Amino acid sequence: MKAVNIYMEANPNPNSMKFVVNFMLLQEGVSFDYPNMESAKDSPLAQELFKIPSVERVFYMSNFITVTKSESVEWPEIQNEIKNVIKPYLENDKPLILQELDKDPLFDENDSEVVKQIKGILDEYIRPAVEQDGGAIGFASFNDGVVKVNLQGSCSGCPASAVTLKSGIENLLKRMLPNDVKEVVAEGV
Repeated sequence: MKAVNIYMEANPNPNSMKFVVNFMLLQEGVSFDYPNMESAKDSPLAQELFKIPSVERVFYMSNFITVTKSESVEWPEIQNEIKNVIKPYLENDKPLILQELDKDPLFDENDSEVVKQIKGILDEYIRPAVEQDGGAIGFASFNDGVVKVNLQGSCSGCPASAVTLKSGIENLLKRMLPNDVKEVVAEGV
C-alpha cells in the first residue's frame, strides 16, 4: 500500500479546496477538469467524488486535486468525507485516469511564432500562480489580437477570475507582446 499524505489548502474561490498529496499525480503541465459526473467517465476517482451530493467539480493537476462544492454546505461538513474518498483510492495505487497521454498538450509544431510566444508566457509566468490557487489556464486560440484561454479547476466560477484575467493575464501579455495582443478573454466561464 502506498503512503499517502493529504493536506488541504484554501484558494481565492471560497467554494474550491485543494487536496494536496505528497507525490505527483500527473506530469508537468497536464490537467483534467471534470465539471460534472458525465464528463468524468474516464476517471473513477472523480466519479467517486461526484457521489458526494455537494461536489460540483473535480480538477486534477500535478500533485493536487481541487474539489468545488455547492454553496449550500461549508467545508467542515464535507472535507473529511472527500479525504476519505481520495486517500484509500490513492493508497491502493488505482489509476487516476483511464486514458493515455501521447504528447505534450502545450506544444504544437504548427503554431505560429506569436502563438508559441503566448503559450510560453502562459506556461512560464501565469501557470505557476494559477496552479498555486488550485486551478489551471489553457490556451484556446489566438485570432485578430484576441487571446482566448480556458480557466479550469478553482478558477472556473471564481469571483476573482475576471480581475485576474484582465488586470493580470491581459496586462502581462499586452506588455510582453504589445504589437500582437489586444485582449484576453476566457472561454466557457
